[in-house]
Parts: sequence; C-alpha cells; structure tokens
Amino acid sequence: MLKRFQSTPSPDNDQDESPKGSKRSSCVGFIIDTVETILLALVLFLAINALTARVRVENVSMQPTLEPGEFLVINRVAYKLGKPHLGDIIVFHAPDVIDEEYIKRVIGLPGDKVRITDGIVYINDQPLYEPYIAQMPNYTGTWVVPEEEVFVLGDNRNNSSDSHLWGFVPFEDIVGKALLIYWPISEISLLRSPTVVQAVQ
Repeated sequence: MLKRFQSTPSPDNDQDESPKGSKRSSCVGFIIDTVETILLALVLFLAINALTARVRVENVSMQPTLEPGEFLVINRVAYKLGKPHLGDIIVFHAPDVIDEEYIKRVIGLPGDKVRITDGIVYINDQPLYEPYIAQMPNYTGTWVVPEEEVFVLGDNRNNSSDSHLWGFVPFEDIVGKALLIYWPISEISLLRSPTVVQAVQ
C-alpha cells in the first residue's frame, strides 16, 4: 500500500520567494537596464556629434535659401571622404575671426577662373544659372581659385561678406557640408546642390 506524502517548502525556499526578495531583484534589474540605456544613448550621442554638427543661421547673407533663426544639420565628414562640389552650401571658420563660422555657397573650385560682370557669374567663361540668389551682384571682379581652396559667395549677393571681399576658403578651414534645415518644422527640407547650380549650355 502506497502512502502519499505532501512535501512542504523548506524555510530557505520561503525566503527566496518572498516578496522582499522579488522586489530586490526587480530593483537591481531596473538599475542595470537604466545604466545600459544611458550608456547606449551616450555612445550614440558621441557618434552622431562626431559625424554631424548643428548650427543656427544668424544673418541674412544666404537669403532667400536660408533665413535667420533656421537650424541646419552639417555633415562633418563630407570633405574627409570627398571634395567640395559646385553649389555645395558649406560651413567654415571665418577668416581672421576667432570662434566664428560662416555659411556660404561654393561657386569656384580649385583651378577655376571666377569672373563677375554685369551681374552675371562666370566659371571658366561659362555663365551660371542661379535662380536661388536674392539679386544679381552689383560688383565686378576676376579671381583664379588656388589649389586646395574654394571661392564662396552668399546667395544674398549684395549683403554678404564672402570671397569677393576677402578671398578664398582653404579646405582645412571647412567644417562641413550643410545637409538639411531641421527647424522650424515648417521649413524642414534637404539642401541639394547638384540641381541648384548648373552651367547654362
């Protein structure tokens, strides 16, 4: 004849499964998850910050393309992996000014001859089609762009401190290429250069 015995939990098992023990385990798990999340967010922040920058447009030199108060995302590595292109909007260290940066459009590349006359910009004697400018430039001049430098102009041609006044921008002074407007939300848009500046055939 078989006898049935009902086992009873040992005192140790009671202690392990107590509400107090469960709360302690949950608290430790929560802390670990929180620390891991913070570390991951920090790594992502540092990586994004290393690859991009955020800048605020401060003046009217790039109107109507960019307005004062707009915030832009800048690609810091664009010109570490490649070269500037005609029409790129770039951020660079201001010449002879400490801790200040300018934003302008690339108009001349190394070796190009830039000529401005009768309100038209010519690159190697080829007129540029520039529907984005505020008005035609009221100045004239001719420049030959040195190697490892670019010639830049503001889209608001007659209200811009740029290469027509102080010369060229060395590659080493370029912070990066403007990618998009991200604020205000109503103005969010990509800044595309290939379809903006194009030589008239």
